[in-house]
Amino acid sequence: MNLPSEPRICIVLLSAVGDVVHALPIIQAIKRHRPKAHITWLLQEAGASLVQGHPAVDEILIFQRKAGLAGFIKMGIDLSRRPFDVVLDLQCYFKATILTSLCRSPIKVGFDRARAREFNWLATNHKLPARPMGHVQDHFLEFLDVIGVPREPIEWNMGPWPEEKSWQEEFFRPIPSPRVAIVAGTSNPKKDWLPESWVRLNDALHEQFGLETILVGARSTRETALGMKMAAECRHPPHAALGCGLRRLVSILDGCDLVISPDTGPLHLAGALGKPVIGLYGYNSPARVGPWRQDARLLVDAFHNSGEKPQMTFQHRSGRMGRITVEDVLSKVEIWKSTTQKR
Repeated sequence: MNLPSEPRICIVLLSAVGDVVHALPIIQAIKRHRPKAHITWLLQEAGASLVQGHPAVDEILIFQRKAGLAGFIKMGIDLSRRPFDVVLDLQCYFKATILTSLCRSPIKVGFDRARAREFNWLATNHKLPARPMGHVQDHFLEFLDVIGVPREPIEWNMGPWPEEKSWQEEFFRPIPSPRVAIVAGTSNPKKDWLPESWVRLNDALHEQFGLETILVGARSTRETALGMKMAAECRHPPHAALGCGLRRLVSILDGCDLVISPDTGPLHLAGALGKPVIGLYGYNSPARVGPWRQDARLLVDAFHNSGEKPQMTFQHRSGRMGRITVEDVLSKVEIWKSTTQKR
């Protein structure tokens, strides 16, 4: 399939910050291959706040998920006014299936039936070639092959953008290097690490490695409780940055030397910024949703049993995050430190 010289392209990917990060190399590649392409992205508010103003995204249509049927009706009206040459449905869930069906386009590309979920294959007329399950980022890059767009170089262009630099400089002025961002939690408590372990790790990072810690994340009940616990119990309380918003989170992660995170969007955001990431995995398989193209030695994998072959699976394993010890994480910090000293 060859794109026209000025294609009108719609990206259907509504939620999950990590997936939004994974989609950006596709958009960057399209713009590099067809600079006059017009890209419209269907997003929910959280993802939209991350990419608002991105130079490769021409238009964002925000899907109001909480509006129920009214949200679909409004999006249907908006889409009826916008014919597209190609629709790329990157999200194989029912709400994306409905919105893809509402798009006006002769070409709608989606996952093959084996990898699609919730009847998603019914809304598309061009499928990715059937392949075994792999990492989410690799799956997304397959869409470029279908529309004839070269993959390389893989780029995100996440920022910080020029207008964000002054805030970044002000934030880091009182925080000396080296710095590590601690991602407090996730949207799913089954993916969170133990609060007591974060307290112990925080002080060890200070005392054993001389790292200044910065606590980042949202302001959910669990994350707020963790922030209060760490402020009260840590000998070296972390710099607090919970609830700073996704664009400011980009600036914070960009200014850190290391990021330690469970399986959540900021982990992938840090990877897109080229930051070394120590990922803490127990609930989901890191083979499918772990840090992409990162140093595998930095991964803490409690999902798999010792000697088990990495599983490319949607399967969840509850209760595994408690298996990760502070010593497990500190051993990864030691590996990171040894690699930085060799540079």
